[in-house]
Amino acid sequence: MAPPLPFPIGEIMGNVVDGKWYVMAGLDTKTSRPIGVVYFFDPSTNIWTAKKPMLVPAHHIMTASVNGKIYVFGGFVKPADVAAWQPTDHSWVYDPATDEWKELAPMPTPRGAGWAVELNGKIFVIGGAQANVRGNPTAPFTPGTPQLVLGTVEEYDPAANRWRARATMPTPRNHLLAAAVNGKIYAIGGRLGSAQITRADDTDVIEEYDPRMDLWNDLGRAPIRRSGMAGGVYHGKIYVAGGEYQDWEGAKAFWAVQSFDPSTGRWENLPRMELAHHGFAAGFIGNTMHIAGGGFQSDGMPDVDTKTPVHEVLQLDR
Repeated sequence: MAPPLPFPIGEIMGNVVDGKWYVMAGLDTKTSRPIGVVYFFDPSTNIWTAKKPMLVPAHHIMTASVNGKIYVFGGFVKPADVAAWQPTDHSWVYDPATDEWKELAPMPTPRGAGWAVELNGKIFVIGGAQANVRGNPTAPFTPGTPQLVLGTVEEYDPAANRWRARATMPTPRNHLLAAAVNGKIYAIGGRLGSAQITRADDTDVIEEYDPRMDLWNDLGRAPIRRSGMAGGVYHGKIYVAGGEYQDWEGAKAFWAVQSFDPSTGRWENLPRMELAHHGFAAGFIGNTMHIAGGGFQSDGMPDVDTKTPVHEVLQLDR
């Protein structure tokens, strides 16, 4: 175990910049209120430090780091006086060096719960969910109102502050994990049908995207059907940790940690986490994967808050 987050929090994202791990966003599940905090962890001091919060708090954001800055896209905000999720098209850049936020060109497709991947200086925002209301994709939604799960892929150029559409992911999904290895992007798992686990089906589909050809390819199945995972890339392998799953028989969160080698298609089981996590943050500092926050049980049970501040580390061989 490592020093815990300052308080229990879930639906967060993590990015490593200059050897420090930044964790941001968050959701108060009882009120559907986004929290919008920003903390960073310095492994040289083992201390968490609060930084300037998000200018417009959102949860289920999509983030990627480029050239020492963290780019934040979309997510869900809370409409006034309604306990619902409202998709947004906001785009921001956070500069850790100055602790400042700046608004960017809005994302063409409002959405939350997708994934953002940096590759060759561009950022690809993949999948997600929005309201299924004709002409109003930013309408608030709840588990029982219409939703649209997306395969949308949009590429953001930080140098030009410009967006362009790319080929749609064949399997529309949200709460997935995606990562780039050797010039290609891999989308793993995720949630079908709904953004809320109580109404969704999880998938184990793996799809590979080639930005040069603007083509997607089916790569088969992962060992576990799950959503709400986190992870990262180390030495050409994609590390996938945690997540959650529900069906008629029950609900569970995972403590499994696995690696996927795109060059061979092989999966490897690694030492499991001490606590199950979903909706949490992860990031690699050197050869150490940091994992913190999230929920230790699948969501949806009335009046139960399973959020945790627990911070775990997995050290890999160099």
